[in-house]
Amino acid sequence: MLDALITSKTRLKLLIKFFVSTGNTGYLRGIAEEFDESTNAIRKELNQLTEAGFLEKKQKQKKVVYQANTKHPLFSPVQRLVRSFLGVDKVVDQVLERAGDVQEVILIGAYAKGLDADQLEICVLGDKLNREYLQQAALKAEPLIGKRILLSFEKPEAGGYIVVFQREHVPSTED
Repeated sequence: MLDALITSKTRLKLLIKFFVSTGNTGYLRGIAEEFDESTNAIRKELNQLTEAGFLEKKQKQKKVVYQANTKHPLFSPVQRLVRSFLGVDKVVDQVLERAGDVQEVILIGAYAKGLDADQLEICVLGDKLNREYLQQAALKAEPLIGKRILLSFEKPEAGGYIVVFQREHVPSTED
């Protein structure tokens, strides 16, 4: 559906990465590794999305970090479109609340490559995860989004995935 509207697979992956969760950030080389694509392809799309105002870029130490521009007038509609495309809008908040100490939710498989598919492959990482609850939630969500949900709990190998949720590190008193 969305891939018919946005024909650049790289741009679609970037929109998914940055608009599924406002906390998602990335830098050129990190995104290139995450997507298993060339830095030139990523740079071109990052520049176009930044020039259009959809992304902001900030200098952090020696890296340029990109993030969705939440002040852009089309931010909310694009975010709803991306979340609807993934089916995430119907399940994420409820699941995160009851799933345990979720540190990361990673999109793998076809959707991570910017392709529509009949199944959504998700990797959930964290401590003391309630795997049984997550499996039940996935089964309940399947008819809502019209896709089969495959869960994994092992970090995917480098490249070909998109981090859709990452808990911010809260510094302890020992940091």
